[in-house]
Amino acid sequence: MNSETGLIQLFSQHFPIIYEYRQMFFFGVLATIGIAAIATFFGVILGLCNALIRVIKIEKGNAVTRGILWLLQQCSRLYVTFFRGTPLFVQILVWYFVWSPILVHPQHGLLIDGELARHLRQNYGALIAGVLALSVNSGAYITEIFRSGIKSIDRGQMEAARSLGLSYGQAMRYIILPQTVRRMLGPLGNEFITLLKDSSLLAVIAVPELAYAAKSAAGRFSTMEEPYYFISLIYLLLTIVLAWFFARLEKKYNTDGNR
Repeated sequence: MNSETGLIQLFSQHFPIIYEYRQMFFFGVLATIGIAAIATFFGVILGLCNALIRVIKIEKGNAVTRGILWLLQQCSRLYVTFFRGTPLFVQILVWYFVWSPILVHPQHGLLIDGELARHLRQNYGALIAGVLALSVNSGAYITEIFRSGIKSIDRGQMEAARSLGLSYGQAMRYIILPQTVRRMLGPLGNEFITLLKDSSLLAVIAVPELAYAAKSAAGRFSTMEEPYYFISLIYLLLTIVLAWFFARLEKKYNTDGNR
């Protein structure tokens, strides 16, 4: 007990800013991981839907059906081009100041209005805008990951599945996509790590994640070295641990079966 107290005193003496803001840094780490996980989850959903739109083929359909598919494919290409071709920092600002008020507004919100919209805007406005920005941006990159993964599967597997009586959708669901997901574990892990680091940009709209904790500590004590060196070390440790974890996961589910 005395040794534990001595360590706390030693830490508080040599790193007073970190010690005073220890709870904010701790919850900042949790928020950073949580935001990255949520953004990756929704990014995977967006990416899968867009990738399927890009690769799907209609064998039997009228001109209207083919026209709708062509329009969806063009929208998917525009989505990927825009969100991959513009800075994430700018996208965050646009979501927070422009798009989020249009979707969630007490008087004229397209999705949510009234008291619920006012409550969400006042208490979670920055967080919602930040998660949406990261999710939609991630979805654009994951679209290409899925599309490349699907294209990497030998075409003969689809033909073999169709010859056994499976429909195009059944072949994609039971044959192609399971193999695609296994091949995508590495790229998806890299995307999660990228989002973990990119979440630091949300500090600009006051989302209480790790970088915002350092910004708050630095602003109060008028010193930059200690808080920013500290979060740099945390980001580095998180990246190393996650890279090791995803490498083990990819090795475990390697399509070649290597251990």
